[in-house]
Amino acid sequence: MQQLDTKLTLSIFWRQGLALLLGIIIWCVANPALAVSWTHPLSFSNAELSRRDFSGDSLQAAEFSNANMELANFSKADLRGAVMSASVMTKANLHGADLTNAMVDQVNLTKADLSDAVFKEALLLRAIFDDVNIDGADFTDAILDRVQIKELCQKASGVNSKTGVQTRDSLGCQ
Repeated sequence: MQQLDTKLTLSIFWRQGLALLLGIIIWCVANPALAVSWTHPLSFSNAELSRRDFSGDSLQAAEFSNANMELANFSKADLRGAVMSASVMTKANLHGADLTNAMVDQVNLTKADLSDAVFKEALLLRAIFDDVNIDGADFTDAILDRVQIKELCQKASGVNSKTGVQTRDSLGCQ
C-alpha cells in the first residue's frame, strides 16, 4: 500500500512539474513581442555630431545632452520628447523638425534655421537665439524666458505649415 502511495505521489509531482515547465515555455514563447516593442531611446550625450545628417530621422526621446551639433542637419526630423540640454547647435538646420515636448534648455542656437519647426510645449529656457530664422515656427505653450520672447517677437513672422499657427500668435507677441 505504501509503495502505491509513493508511486501516486511521484506521478502527481511529475505531472505538476511538467505542467509548470510547459506553462513557462508557453509564456516565454508567446510573449517575445513584449521585449521587442520597447527599445531604449538613442543616446548621443557628450557626442561630437557636427555636420551630421539626421534629416527626416525618427529620433523620438533621443538624448543629445552636452553634444556638439554645430551645422548638423535635423530638417524634418521627429524629435518629439528629445533632450538637447546644454548643447551647441550653432548654424544647425531644424527646418520643419518636430520638437514637441523637447527639452532644449541652455542650447546655443546661434544662426540656426528653425523655420517651420514645431516647439509645442518644449522647454527652451536659457537657449540662445541670436540671428535665428523662426519664420513659421510654432512655439505654442513652449516655456521661454520673457527676454527670449521679446527677442523672438522682433523677428517672428509666418504660419507653420503643419499646425497652421502663426509664429507671432504662438509666442504671444503684441
